[in-house]
Amino acid sequence: MLTNQNLDQLPNKDGFRLRGLEMTRLETFVDAAFAFAITLLVISVGSVPKSLSELVLALKAAPSFLVSFVLIMMVWMGHRKWSRRFGLEDTVTTLLSLGLVFLMLVYVVPLRSMASALLHFASAGYFPSELSIEGPEELAGLFVIYGFGSFGVSGAIALLYARAKAARELQLNELEVVLTHEEIASWTTMALTGLVSALLALLAPAKLGVWAGFVYPTLCISMPSIGIYYAKKAERLREARTADSS
Repeated sequence: MLTNQNLDQLPNKDGFRLRGLEMTRLETFVDAAFAFAITLLVISVGSVPKSLSELVLALKAAPSFLVSFVLIMMVWMGHRKWSRRFGLEDTVTTLLSLGLVFLMLVYVVPLRSMASALLHFASAGYFPSELSIEGPEELAGLFVIYGFGSFGVSGAIALLYARAKAARELQLNELEVVLTHEEIASWTTMALTGLVSALLALLAPAKLGVWAGFVYPTLCISMPSIGIYYAKKAERLREARTADSS
């Protein structure tokens, strides 16, 4: 178990003592799996372009690649931050990390398909779509698949942070507990947003189910609100520490 003396010697970032600076085999495997997921997003039209028109069509797929890339990197950075902060590698965290890898590799295809379909719709057909969506029922079905995928991936990260919070051997101080709570709240909110969208698309009539995609913009409100709330709690703790030390 880490002692207070050992913990005080660790590098500190944003008030969090970094316990996992050394790369573990599990983290190496997770990084490799995410790198493989990115390769599945490589721009192509089924083969290497052989004409200018095919090249232009392939390049038009770049925006959907970018959207998918950013979302995958967000999940990877969430796992990376967790690894740096806690450095845990027990049975529970190993299973959760492997589950995250599995979900991400399955999630890649519907992620890019949904990104291309939405950009195709938003651009009035300028950007190509990898899916042929015919009718509101199929669009709602796409939201169901994407929503459950988002729920699983975000939920796995939330559970990793929850496991770290419960690990007594990490000796988290009050500020670190608050910062961990922030991550749990953020990833849980993203998971529940995906779940609500999926259930709306699945259970509502098709004409209403197509509105399931508009659940995700609520993250523009919920996520900053969580950040502001926990930033204030962390600031109060820092002020209390400063007052006690003076």
